[in-house]
Amino acid sequence: MSDQEDLLAKVEAALDTIRPYLIADAGNVSIIEITEDKILKLKLLGSCESCPMSMMTLKAGIEQAVKKAVPEIVSVEAINVTPLEV
Repeated sequence: MSDQEDLLAKVEAALDTIRPYLIADAGNVSIIEITEDKILKLKLLGSCESCPMSMMTLKAGIEQAVKKAVPEIVSVEAINVTPLEV
């Protein structure tokens, strides 16, 4: 197994720990890619795609769970969500 495959497997395992909560609200996520600089790119699915709280879910829930389980990941981004305005 390559380093990238190993990293992908660890990220999937981390996502599996929070998927039940996403699925309970009719949502989910799928991995698009892990970039060379260790940024995880996800696509939000189902209700997560259109939920006004999706950016908060992404940063406070998904990103924290992934970074805790896979410290190599430096950031998590959703390809189909507009970033929060500060």
